[in-house]
Amino acid sequence: MAAERSHEPAMAMHPQSRHDLHVHANQDVWTWAVAVSVAAELRRELTTHPRVRLLLSGGTTPAPVYRALSKAPLDWDRVNVGLVDERWLQPQDLDSNAHLVRTNLLQHQAAAAHFEPMTRAGKSIEEVVAGANAFAKVRPCVAVLGMGDDGHVASLFPGMGDLDRVFASRNDYVAVDATGCPGARQWPRRISLTPHGMARVPARMLLIRGARKRGVFTQALADGNHARWPVLTALDSIHGTRLQVHWCA
Repeated sequence: MAAERSHEPAMAMHPQSRHDLHVHANQDVWTWAVAVSVAAELRRELTTHPRVRLLLSGGTTPAPVYRALSKAPLDWDRVNVGLVDERWLQPQDLDSNAHLVRTNLLQHQAAAAHFEPMTRAGKSIEEVVAGANAFAKVRPCVAVLGMGDDGHVASLFPGMGDLDRVFASRNDYVAVDATGCPGARQWPRRISLTPHGMARVPARMLLIRGARKRGVFTQALADGNHARWPVLTALDSIHGTRLQVHWCA
């Protein structure tokens, strides 16, 4: 069983657990706690590296965290910001993850960061994937992840036709086709970080809110089936680091 952390001392952690569960009193506390945690990881990496990379997810859940993080006093001009995944949309599209990151993070102090959008006009999806893998040669130090009600993470959806290929890939990014997966909604074509790519990131933070999603995560842990619950792939790390799960009601 994972430790639950709030303002009280943490519970004892099961030695086989690969995650820590941080329980926050409300959304405001959750927002600032996550922003402070991400900033602390970046600041630590900046003390030993000339540049660092941060990977961000889309969706409505992390948006307030990005707005809070944008005000963090960091050397943002030494931070490269990339994406965990992207819909097959142009970066200026209002439904793209790139647009969400631009409008919520790349403001205030963080406006100085270098942004790495995935999609570009005139580029095929194969060229976009190749570009994402080229950026990934510089290992990211932090990844902010989200989870859907179906247990998907990044753009890895349960029931996706080529999930076995994605799980077996040794590339950091691949193109995926989530046709028929309700969680993908009207955007089945996507580019996604693979389990291999996630495992290369030492600091992985999973952001979840609400009783429903906490129940989904608990069910996934109990089941242990990565294909049914792709979010479980976020537990894996080549660095031996634990997934940090931040939750509030």
